[in-house]
Amino acid sequence: MRPRELRWLALPLLLLLLLQPPPSPAHSATRFDPTWESLDARQLPAWFDQAKFGIFIHWGVFSVPSFGSEWFWWYWQKEKIPKYVEFMKDNYPPSFKYEDFGPLFTAKFFNANQWADIFQASGAKYIVLTSKHHEGFTLWGSEYSWNWNAIDEGPKRDIVKELEVAIRNRTDLRFGLYYSLFEWFHPLFLEDESSSFHKRQFPVSKTLPELYELVNNYQPEVLWSDGDGGAPDQYWNSTGFLAWLYNESPVRDTVVTNDRWGAGSICNHGGFYTCSDRYNPGHLLPHKWENCMTIDKRSWGYRREAGISDYLTIGELVKQLVETVSCGGNLLMNIGPTLDGTISVVFEERLRQMGSWLKVNGEAIYETRTWRSQNDTVTPDVWYTFKPEENWYMPFS
Repeated sequence: MRPRELRWLALPLLLLLLLQPPPSPAHSATRFDPTWESLDARQLPAWFDQAKFGIFIHWGVFSVPSFGSEWFWWYWQKEKIPKYVEFMKDNYPPSFKYEDFGPLFTAKFFNANQWADIFQASGAKYIVLTSKHHEGFTLWGSEYSWNWNAIDEGPKRDIVKELEVAIRNRTDLRFGLYYSLFEWFHPLFLEDESSSFHKRQFPVSKTLPELYELVNNYQPEVLWSDGDGGAPDQYWNSTGFLAWLYNESPVRDTVVTNDRWGAGSICNHGGFYTCSDRYNPGHLLPHKWENCMTIDKRSWGYRREAGISDYLTIGELVKQLVETVSCGGNLLMNIGPTLDGTISVVFEERLRQMGSWLKVNGEAIYETRTWRSQNDTVTPDVWYTFKPEENWYMPFS
């Protein structure tokens, strides 16, 4: 679609830009203690608030069955939901186990340069790749995930490194990584869980070593934690790790983190708040936040059974972006690649449509600040922002 058509698709809105002094620079010399009081006082690096729009990428072994949800194992083996059980009976032999999906995760057509070009065209300013989801499969050759990683199994490639290099060489986007703290069926986590988390075998031998490995080897500027498994932050030693991240790590001055670092931390502690999936409060919050949502209305991973009505339209996505930015948040919009590493046509179309819309309207999105009112209470779907060093308004219809 042409930019003019994309403007028509957006719901009526008004973005008002007013004069505002720039924020104070971060003090990189500050040292942080391993306490939430100290860590929560860290000033968020300015680039994140200026970026406004990022791309989430859910990709892993769950992309092989590509049915129902990226939580496929949980619904099939743990909850035994009938449609997942029947799917396996209809398509795989009785002896088939979840780990048998590993060799089928080929990433045969994965082209990191092609992905990077699509993300650049979307108008996004950062990406977040699922380096490890709850199934435990790592998209890099983790030293702590023997025989269940992308070097030993499936692709036989370092997916994280390939995408990191492509993003940094071909785009102006920041590179970020998602990491699940817990794993559904790792025996050490299950043993710790059975002890009410008095034992800490899993974080000591698996989670923390992998987090250090990721940060030191790939230097992500977004570290998006998830999946505490019901364990408190003390079990994960989250404050100790974050103190190292902010004080000593190679990304200490630029990295941003979220709020999912243990039971009770979400929407209370951390860098930016996510509060829940698809969180969009519709009003201004006192803390920087992010709306992580997905183009597919039902799943974060790719679904083969999805129909066209299961995907948000570009008009709906633009509305999400505008509402989120006007209320002080960033939009993290998710896609799910296929098992062979392709970005499906519908996802690519939405990304390019958003990029075309932002080429016309991006000046009223990027590097903007919240105004004293977020929306017009008289006219529906009219939202406001303002921008430093400018004093003008831009109507859209």
